[in-house]
Amino acid sequence: MHREKHTYFSLAAIVVAAVLFGMVLAGGLDLTPPADADRPVAPSSPAVEIGAAPDFAGLADRVVPSVVSVTIKDVQSPGERDRRMPRDPFHEFWRFGPEEPSDEPSVRRSAGSGFFISADGEVVTNYHVIEEADEITIELVDGLRFDAEVVGRDEATDLALLKVIEPGRQFPHLALGESDGVRVGEWVMAVGNPLDMDHTVTVGVVSAKGRVLGLSREGTSFENYIQTDAAINLGNSGGPLVNTRGEVVAINTAINARGQNLGFAVPVNILKQILPQLREHGEVVRGFLGITVTNLDQDSAEAFGLESRDGALVAEVAPGRAADKGGVSHGDIIVGLDGEPIVDTRQLIDTVSAMPPGTEVELTVIRDGKRTKLEVVLEARDTLDQGPARDAEPSRDDDTAERLGIGVAELSSQIRGVYGLGDEVEGVVITRVTPVSPAADEGLVRGDVIVEANGRKVETVDQLRAIVADVPAGGYVRLYVQRPQLDGRSFFAILKLAD
Repeated sequence: MHREKHTYFSLAAIVVAAVLFGMVLAGGLDLTPPADADRPVAPSSPAVEIGAAPDFAGLADRVVPSVVSVTIKDVQSPGERDRRMPRDPFHEFWRFGPEEPSDEPSVRRSAGSGFFISADGEVVTNYHVIEEADEITIELVDGLRFDAEVVGRDEATDLALLKVIEPGRQFPHLALGESDGVRVGEWVMAVGNPLDMDHTVTVGVVSAKGRVLGLSREGTSFENYIQTDAAINLGNSGGPLVNTRGEVVAINTAINARGQNLGFAVPVNILKQILPQLREHGEVVRGFLGITVTNLDQDSAEAFGLESRDGALVAEVAPGRAADKGGVSHGDIIVGLDGEPIVDTRQLIDTVSAMPPGTEVELTVIRDGKRTKLEVVLEARDTLDQGPARDAEPSRDDDTAERLGIGVAELSSQIRGVYGLGDEVEGVVITRVTPVSPAADEGLVRGDVIVEANGRKVETVDQLRAIVADVPAGGYVRLYVQRPQLDGRSFFAILKLAD
């Protein structure tokens, strides 16, 4: 009896083992059908290899000694306004000291960051960190302090070069990397002094490239920020953003206080481009055309009858400046410079800015569908004035312009007075913008002045009416607009009419 039970269990074990072996074999040969016959089979895709995280601790050991705290002392006379108060949510600047008005001279102390780029004590920081500073002190990670002076500054790129006055030693410094090749998603580390917490290290990735924030009219042309989610806070200004090799790829400059981990840094290639001039001349002198340009999108390319979106659309030409003297006109599309193709506004601005004033360049432009060449002698760039902002009550509407979503009025002396428009302004003024309309989509506002429509000058409401009437449903109206009340700029607004 005992032997029969032993035989029975042995046979059962053999059967179970055979069944299991069959299941394994079928599965290994991909013969086992899915449990749910109606479930779709996911398409195969290549596996994404994720490597090990960088050695951030080792990276910090190499980078932190080269980063400094930059402290600014600014002595102000009684009643003097602090001219460095933040102008918008993007500017990040931390300051210490009394805030109450006083009849006595006051001292403002502000803190930022910087980093050594040479062993003899050259320090890079932001222009807005040292703007109007009376005294500058840098502090190393070991607590040693040194006095520093400004060697050069450039407001347009918000960069400045400092130098330790009496170094007495060699300083650890960082290598300048390459920012054009930085990829979105690449690891980066930010080091600085947020909220006076010196030598703080944060890590993240490159979130985006080519951001334009519009922090100032002077600097907008050169804004090409790298965006990162590495935590940046007040006081990080001027600190380095480095790659995993410890090379500086950007200079931390601004934050968007309305969000979280929205930091922006000046690409290091911009610093490398202007560094020789900062060292030799203390400032940067750039070639200047005297124009405002915008990129072409699909609508504007179609509106101008272009086959490609390559080029830079001239929105405004400063009277008496280089481009004006060379015959450039608003509405021209610049597609070449000295025989080299121009793809977008960034390429045009960078190319021209890298040339010294007095350089003669040949511009290839498309005007009224035809290519032409213009000779322009570059001038030196300077700061453009901005007009005061005002508001006014709307005037009468013109129902013919409803296809655009606006009301307009002619510039009588009364209307000029209401909108604060000088005698030099010509065109018809926008008195109303329908919230849901082509005009609203393009950002037109009350007080904007329409100077041209589809390349034809506009001085009366009837002229605008006739031009718009000639445009079929689904067509485009190219409005050339001046904004004298706000920022004083001129620009094209491309309005697509409803089908």
